[in-house]
This record gives sequence, structure tokens and C-alpha cells, in this order.
Amino acid sequence: MGRDLPVLEPTLVLQGKGYREVLKREMDAGKIPLSLGKKCPVECDFCYELDHSYRETQDPPKTSQDDWEFILNYINAKPTDPMQFWCLGGNEYMEWTDLFLHPKGMEWVEDFLKHTDKNIQFFTVGFVHVPKIHQLVAQYPGRINFELSVITLSKYREKLMPHAPSVRHVMKVLDGPAVSSANFYSFDQDTMSKDAEQIAKVNQQCVLWMGCLTPVRGLKEDTANLMRQGRKFLPLEAERIYDAGYPNLTTIHTEAYVTAFLNRKRIVSAFDALELEKKDTVVMAGSVHKILNMYRKGRARFLHIPNAMLGGDSDCTVLLTFDDIRKCLTNEKRLHIPKSVMESGRGTNMDIMGVTLEEFIHKTGVKVKVLHKIDTKFANTRLYRNGTLKNFVEDYVRNPAAASYEALPLSA
Repeated sequence: MGRDLPVLEPTLVLQGKGYREVLKREMDAGKIPLSLGKKCPVECDFCYELDHSYRETQDPPKTSQDDWEFILNYINAKPTDPMQFWCLGGNEYMEWTDLFLHPKGMEWVEDFLKHTDKNIQFFTVGFVHVPKIHQLVAQYPGRINFELSVITLSKYREKLMPHAPSVRHVMKVLDGPAVSSANFYSFDQDTMSKDAEQIAKVNQQCVLWMGCLTPVRGLKEDTANLMRQGRKFLPLEAERIYDAGYPNLTTIHTEAYVTAFLNRKRIVSAFDALELEKKDTVVMAGSVHKILNMYRKGRARFLHIPNAMLGGDSDCTVLLTFDDIRKCLTNEKRLHIPKSVMESGRGTNMDIMGVTLEEFIHKTGVKVKVLHKIDTKFANTRLYRNGTLKNFVEDYVRNPAAASYEALPLSA
């Protein structure tokens, strides 16, 4: 039973600010903040942006030519990092939409490539002009990272993406040099594996980015159940693709509990380096909680914090909020909190809601030691380093220790 503590309120930073302040904030974070001026009309059932009420956003108008020139000039004034890819679309202070539905979307992508020396990346379900997109990739080699959300080519496509482009169009987008990676997921038997087979026949160069989707708040219950069903079929689907031996690079980004297990040695070594004592209370989400209870049981007090703010099945320490932590407090006087919890796009020492570390300390009276070595860079490196299909199949699906890990109960 948690303590009766006041709810933590986010710091509002957009009140009284104009539209261009939002644009600047997004651009300072490496975004190219175009807007349709309305909610995304694609309305994919699995979209994680269906409910973003936990964070402050603004509804910008449809991007005009004047807005675009302001955006282009602002970005051009930034120093160029050859390793950076500017992401098409703001998604921290404004709602993400499929921006190739903007009538000038493709034209402005070409503008960006022509009038800046910077790289660009974008995510779309396929609303790009063919052959124009293939021409641009050939014209500007190495400057475009195109992540195509194929999602599924099976019977579930129409249910999950009723307003998406046709499968025929998607295959035309894949049939050429444009697509860097195609992401699709497990929902049932012969979903992910069949998608991989079809895509690999058309394009042997793009990365096959696979896995399963995690239910979060705001999703329809039947969609959430379909995601959970996909989780059950993921091992079988992954083995089929692994055994098929397609020429494509194959990555698999699964839910946090798998990522944590695949990175168990590094998580344990990072924890050991913190030199904590048995009495120290360390905040973590369920996946890391299981790893440390499996390999370092009793070495400290591991405080399991559910991702209550995001709801659903989310289980990720990076996405914890200070209010999630507040709800789990009983008699703690001092906490050790990973730096990654307070490195969101909201601002310095803020969680994904926009609540500050100072606000948390002030309202709870708890002293906090920040674990600076467990930061977002550490988490992201772990996410991608072991995210190959080969690692998943050999070190998780076919590893007997994974079953013991999954069977471990979480604290209440």
C-alpha cells in the first residue's frame, strides 16, 4: 500500500507560447516539425499516439510555405553532424502524423536534401510517391533513412490499418533502393514469417525489423489482445525466419523483458559497478527487476515500479514517471533512481510527463541519488546491440535459462 502523497503535476512550458516556440523546441531536439493541422487520418489501431494526454502538446496548424521556410532556415543555421539524421515530424510537443499526407510533404523532403547538407529520416506507412522516392535515394546516397511501417501483409492489415495504402502500392515502394528498413510484427502463425518471405523476395537490401507490439493505454481491447497473441507466436515466427536464411539483415526489437534478458550480463556488470549496499533502494521496471533478482538477489532492495502512466503491458525503466514511483512508495526515505528516467524530451531532469526531479523530491520528501551511469545512452545501446534475430533465437528462444527468467514472479 503506497503512502498518501500529493499527485505530481508536470511543468507546463507551452502556456502563453506561440506556435513557433513549439517548432523551435522540436527542431532543437532534431525534428523537422511539419503538421497536417489535424489528427492523423490513417488511424492505425496500434498507434502509440492514440493517447498522449499524459504530456503537454499543442495542436499546430497545417504547415504553410512560410512555416516551411522558417523551419528550413532554422535548421540550416544548426551545425551539421554527419552522423545525425533529422526526423521528419515533431512528436514531443505536437502529435505525430504520417506527413507524406501533406500535399507538399515529398516536395519539402526534396527541398531539405537540396538546400541543406543534413541527413533525414522518416517513418511512413507508405504514402510516398513512386518512383520519386527511389529517385531521391539514388540522387542523395547515404542521406536518407527510410523506415517503412509495413506492419503486416496478412489478413490483419485491413483491421489494423483500414486507411493505409494498398499492399500493391507498398510492394512498389519496397521494389527499389528507397526503403532502409521495413518493420512488421507477429500477430499470429504465418504473419511475421510470411511478411518476411514476401518482402525478402522483392528487396534483399532493406533491414527486416521485426518483433511484437506492446499494448499501452488508449488502444482498443481487441487490438491489445491481438498484440498479446502475437507475443505468444513470436518465438515460432522468429525461428521460421531464422531457419529460412534470407539475405537481408534481420533485427528483432521485442518487449523490454526480452531486451533485458539478452543484455543480462551488461545489466549485472553495470549494477555491480554502482557498489550499492543491501539497504539501498533502487528504482526499476519489471524486466530489470527480474534480471537482478535472478542474478543478484538480496544485493540491494529492488523496488519494482509498474509503468502505470502508460498503462497496458509496458515494462520499461526509461519510460517510468516520477508519479509511477510516488504510487509505489511506502516508508522509503532515500531512493536510487536511474538517470534515464529523467532524460525525456521534456527538458532537463524531467520525466516523460514533464515532472521534474525537484518536484518529486519536494512533494514526497524522499532523498534521491541519481544513478548517472544508467542513462538513456546506456539503455539505447543495449536495445540495439543485441537486437538481431540470431541473438533472439539462439540466446532466448533456444536458451533454457529464459524459461526460468520468465517464470520469476514480480513483487506485488
